[in-house]
Amino acid sequence: MARPNYVFTSESVSEGHPDKVCDRISDAVLDAFLAADPFSRVACETFATTDRVVIGGEVRGPGSVLNRIEEIARDCVQDIGYEQKGFHWANLKVDNYLHAQSADIAQGVDGGDDKDEGAGDQGIMFGFATNETEALMPAPILYAHKILKRLAEARKSGEAPQLGPDAKSQLSMRYENGQPVEITSLVLSTQHLDASLTSSDVRDLVTPYINEVLPDEWITANTEWHVNPTGKFVIGGPDGDAGLTGRKIIVDTYGGAAPHGGGAFSGKDPTKVDRSAAYAARYLAKNVVAAGLADKCTLQLSYAIGVAKPLSIYVDTQGTAKVDEMAIEAAVDKVVDLTPRGIREHLGLNRPIFQRTAAYGHFGRVPEPDGGFSWEKTDLIDALKAAV
Repeated sequence: MARPNYVFTSESVSEGHPDKVCDRISDAVLDAFLAADPFSRVACETFATTDRVVIGGEVRGPGSVLNRIEEIARDCVQDIGYEQKGFHWANLKVDNYLHAQSADIAQGVDGGDDKDEGAGDQGIMFGFATNETEALMPAPILYAHKILKRLAEARKSGEAPQLGPDAKSQLSMRYENGQPVEITSLVLSTQHLDASLTSSDVRDLVTPYINEVLPDEWITANTEWHVNPTGKFVIGGPDGDAGLTGRKIIVDTYGGAAPHGGGAFSGKDPTKVDRSAAYAARYLAKNVVAAGLADKCTLQLSYAIGVAKPLSIYVDTQGTAKVDEMAIEAAVDKVVDLTPRGIREHLGLNRPIFQRTAAYGHFGRVPEPDGGFSWEKTDLIDALKAAV
């Protein structure tokens, strides 16, 4: 049984954080390949530092996309908003080292057991859901994302032109009886373009946007605010600190409130179960909670390279289940084909829908008409209830 009363903390980083710049470019490359050929194979990594972006990895898809890699990278950096000395979308150098996918890996994916596609690698993936928010996500990570997303909107719209692209947020949330009731501390470090701004000036600038996204009752007289606590933050992005794809896996998922299998998402096509099976696990866990079968659900899947079916399915509800956990495990296996092909087809993942996932979380988002965030749908409720 989980503790009922405690304080839990999660952090988020903005789209201009160096690692997120790299996630964005890697996913933009993936989307470009999937747009040209839905069955492209992509494993793209990006590194960014002062005035330079380096892209490498393995691909199998239309050669025409390879000719656009530099353009894709520059477009991402421009949209994020970097036009500063040391990292400007028009002036940075882009090195492209993408090459053909390994034939040894390809054979395992193309011809797995039972003539189905095998998993692209071995590994474990976790999904999680909790009824403490409407999005069925843990409150600290969900609202840490919301703060940064709102500040980015204000920056890009011209409401807050003083802000720069790079930012980090962190929320410490006090829980009573398992539900969030108060923010005990709020940390925000945000890049600003006006070097004369003090920490107090930045707090005055961002406070209305923070108040806009947080429930009123969660900010109290006891809430500690730490806005740009080190002082000036003018040099941001890869000019201030190097970035790399896949270094923000806890930010991307549940903010530490649930286990993580260790595999990053960005830059990987959906034959890679690091990504697709983690999406499926979230999809199933969310539907278990939405169906009222449990208040919380952690769901683990495991795979072997070249083998289509998952090796195991494990459910842990932290004592909140309304039915036997083994019955939930059997039910989720019935309602969704958890082979790599089955996941991709059920969730419609062979589409250019991944660039939008690169910042503000892969989970807790609203499903979109073109198939984006399809793993956030709650369309398995009836099937799960019938299966248990």
